Amino acid sequence: MEDPMYSFQDVIRCDLCETPVPPKHCELCHIHLCEACVEKHLSDQSKDHFIVAFKQRGSIPKCQYHCTKTCTIFCKDCNVLICPICSSFGEHVQHKKESIVKTMAEKRELIRKDLQELEKSIYPKYQEAATNIPVQRVDLNIRSQKLRTALDKQGEALHTEIDTIIQGMKSEIDDMAARHRAAIHDQEVAIKKTSTEITQVILDLKRLLNNIDVCLVSAYTSRNEEFRSLHAHFHVNSLTFTPKVISREQIHQQIGSLSKLTIKYPVKYPVRTLLDKPQILTDIPTKCKGLDSVSCLSDSELWTCGYNNILRLYNLQGELLSSVQTKSGFWPRDIAVTRSGDLVYADHRDRSINLVSGTQIQTLFRVQGWTPHGLCITSSGDLLVTMRSDDDTQTKVVRYSDSNEKQTYQWDGQGKPLYLFGDYNTKYLRENRNSDICVADWGAGAVVVVSAAGKLRFRYTGPPSTSGESFYPRGITTDSLGNILTSDPNNHRIHIIDQDGLFLRYLHNCGLQEPWGLCVDSIDSLFVAERYTGKVKKLQYYK
Repeated sequence: MEDPMYSFQDVIRCDLCETPVPPKHCELCHIHLCEACVEKHLSDQSKDHFIVAFKQRGSIPKCQYHCTKTCTIFCKDCNVLICPICSSFGEHVQHKKESIVKTMAEKRELIRKDLQELEKSIYPKYQEAATNIPVQRVDLNIRSQKLRTALDKQGEALHTEIDTIIQGMKSEIDDMAARHRAAIHDQEVAIKKTSTEITQVILDLKRLLNNIDVCLVSAYTSRNEEFRSLHAHFHVNSLTFTPKVISREQIHQQIGSLSKLTIKYPVKYPVRTLLDKPQILTDIPTKCKGLDSVSCLSDSELWTCGYNNILRLYNLQGELLSSVQTKSGFWPRDIAVTRSGDLVYADHRDRSINLVSGTQIQTLFRVQGWTPHGLCITSSGDLLVTMRSDDDTQTKVVRYSDSNEKQTYQWDGQGKPLYLFGDYNTKYLRENRNSDICVADWGAGAVVVVSAAGKLRFRYTGPPSTSGESFYPRGITTDSLGNILTSDPNNHRIHIIDQDGLFLRYLHNCGLQEPWGLCVDSIDSLFVAERYTGKVKKLQYYK
């Protein structure tokens, strides 16, 4: 039976020549056109035409204020489509306007040019820049190693010079000691000789006292004055050594100096504005009470941990995707996601750092005499760990590469501790875009920021205007612009500071309740773990 859609009465035809199933449509004239009639229709220049594929008819919207009218005019001032009535009356009357046909032609030309520029110029430059990144890393490693080798060589030269000077002084000591020994020997010989003479004089004097020979007695001459000078034979200047106090600055001057690092970014990062009021995009309930840490596995999945021995992976809909029990059975101090997507957690009970891959747990290493707390994976793949000593007298950050200790951050330039000790709480940390290491030092009431080389850059203790308020930072994270975000649970807010420690804004007027752990995804959406509600809230804080 013939399909009624294609019957003579029902089939859609060209409005000009009645050719069946026309492939084109004029949105402004509201007629169907076959390919042969398109050019004929466009030849009528008394009005505008907008030809689209038949299936795309109706693409020009209806006016929201005049439902029977089509939006055929583009208001350039408002950047919106309007109908002829809106164009003649109301707010758009004095605005610059043009027909949708002209607008579409201009936009298509702009799109064509943008596409061409993106494909031919901009994107290849980004590809070239991305290709150059591994080369820069290799070059950085080579140059850094050369600098370290030069420093080692300078150190060896200084040590050799110092050893030579010390050896020379030791030789002088040996020489003077030999001369002193010879003098002591001479004194010993002289004393023995004089003692023998005195013994003989004593005997002679005893005999002389009983002698009545006038000539002998009258010829006596005293030698006591000669013998009294015995003490003068023992006068020797004692050897002494007076060490010279050398300051660290003087030593540094003798070693040499490093040039300052200046980074000029070839890529201009987009200017972004902070929202006056952050928006909560998602509210994710978890099964964890005492929620401490949150770490993004991706833009749609995140790991959580708290006061129990279960590590849980959730999606943004709050669905539990995976759960893993810690190896020791005790709660983890902190978590971090590696560049390969595996999970790392710190176990303070057995002092271990553990890697979770799937459902398998591998202990990477254990520390001796210290307890690991906060964790961070750096851009280079290194692992940063905050830890405190067993006697609670020291706190430090240690950088590990392939489970090998690479660098320690503990003292500032004056030999004072960077971080407060005697604080049992976890000191969370993050690496910033400029490789700074940012630590939320809760007990000290400060965010402590040091360079990758270990030089103290600044301590943030809250904005000056609120110096009287308590500030005990907990969670910490950094975003793509290098801004530092730290949670302030006592005041139910989050502080945002720039990479140089300048206070920018609070995130506090969006219903946060004791925010704790923080992390951001690839587009700077902020995930906030609320400690006592057990919720993770996803916030947008940039426009």
